[in-house]
Amino acid sequence: MPVLEGLWGTDLSLRDPTLGVEVDDAVCQDEAPNSPVWGPLRTPPVTCGGLSLALELPSLIRQLRAAWRARKAANQVPDRSQGGTWEKAEEEEVKEEDMCAQLEADGRLSTHHAGVLLAERRGSYPLIDLRVLRTSVQQGEAETGTKKKLKRLLSLQRYCHASRLLRGLVPATPESLHLLDDDYLGQAGHMLSKVGMWNFDIFLFDRLTNGNGLVTLMCHLFNVYDLIHHFQLDMVKLHRFLSMVQEDYHSQNPYHNAVHAADVTQAMYCYLKESKLAEQLGPLDVLLGLLAAAAHDVDHPGVNQPFLIKTRHHLASLYQNTSVLESHHWRSTVGMLRESGLLSHLPADMSQDIEQQLGSLILATDISRQNEFLLTFREHLDNQDLDLQLASHRHFILQIALKCADVCNPCRVWQLSKQWSERVCEEFYRQGDLERKFDLEISPLCNQQSDSVPTIQIGFISYIVAPLFEEWHRFTEPSLLSRTMMTHLHKNKAQWSYLLYSHSSSESQIHPDADEPEGDGGGGGGGGGGEDIP
Repeated sequence: MPVLEGLWGTDLSLRDPTLGVEVDDAVCQDEAPNSPVWGPLRTPPVTCGGLSLALELPSLIRQLRAAWRARKAANQVPDRSQGGTWEKAEEEEVKEEDMCAQLEADGRLSTHHAGVLLAERRGSYPLIDLRVLRTSVQQGEAETGTKKKLKRLLSLQRYCHASRLLRGLVPATPESLHLLDDDYLGQAGHMLSKVGMWNFDIFLFDRLTNGNGLVTLMCHLFNVYDLIHHFQLDMVKLHRFLSMVQEDYHSQNPYHNAVHAADVTQAMYCYLKESKLAEQLGPLDVLLGLLAAAAHDVDHPGVNQPFLIKTRHHLASLYQNTSVLESHHWRSTVGMLRESGLLSHLPADMSQDIEQQLGSLILATDISRQNEFLLTFREHLDNQDLDLQLASHRHFILQIALKCADVCNPCRVWQLSKQWSERVCEEFYRQGDLERKFDLEISPLCNQQSDSVPTIQIGFISYIVAPLFEEWHRFTEPSLLSRTMMTHLHKNKAQWSYLLYSHSSSESQIHPDADEPEGDGGGGGGGGGGEDIP
């Protein structure tokens, strides 16, 4: 089997630490302390430590300077008799433009999300077509003035809107800058009031939040559980961390993206509400469960572990071909926790323990360890020896809950389940197309010509989902939610079987002499490719 040599880059899009620019209070030393202009921006202090790193610092700095110049000009009547004043101002503005352009070039910025500049985080994977990530802002590439002004406006707009939301302030004037209009904000808020319902439509919620579903959902759940107060978390640091996590998901992935992370987080919340769990879990357990759910697939490349191994990806070597993706998700999460400083105020031993437990939870999502966890879970239930007052047993149940949340799509209502099934199969097919393009052996479930969506889903349900949720059903004794999930699971499997039968019947009518597919072909395909199923 041919192996791709030199296919992967060695260092992709590492965040530039030199962007730690600080806006000093001396910049605005003439402004009154309670000024309506600078008041909202001075709380929290406008420093590198007080800004959300989801924003572009160069753009924000330009806006702050422009606003300060406008404020200063309004208080002073320009005297045209003073020679060189206007020329000097123009020269200063040109210098500032050059400096900010240099910062953007050094920071290797790329354009995303309606023209808002976002700093590229470290990316361990190239795009799906295997081309090494490159910055979209190349040297010598000029932007029009209108486009540049729009980017600046949106960057400042995002900061102003986020800072007011984080401090619980409602914009006082109709002309205040908004990230979303009031109608959309109202609809998203209404959806959050029903976030504990199993028919929650995460696709609609992501649209209503303008692609910020994961950040919005996590902030809401942290407030529901009062985790911010209990752990004395800095809201700006929390928002910074969540923004990092959301941005590190690859939006070009049909399945493993930030919407999937939000969906798993919402499912995890539903499981944490189960009476058998809710009565025993403490704030630390809830914090770990939500963080692990949100970051469990961060920086996923859209291809599976066997693909990384046979293309000699550097992460496969780093993690010795064992739980490669899950190990990377965990290490990336730890890096973002430390970079954001979210847990920096906690004792060192406590923050280290949180990092280790997050790793244990995320590594449990490795589908190749499915039988290991399933047999242990079944043994505990048979022996009736689960004691959730023990920290180790609570942690094990959190692992099982996260595994259930990760593969719960077939337990959703058909309209949502079908969308997820089509998305994950599209991601499989893309990998198969790549393997075909580079003359590699096509991985199981990745051949669009032979692996249909119904076949993949029937195997997935039969060999992965159903055994796990049957044991979860026993654990919950069973709860209303568990009964609902099992009902959807059986109905969805029957629907896929019907679609497979319909497809086979139509094929046989078109090709009457062709061999009929075996009845158990779908189940065998799903079981044999267990490692490739999310």
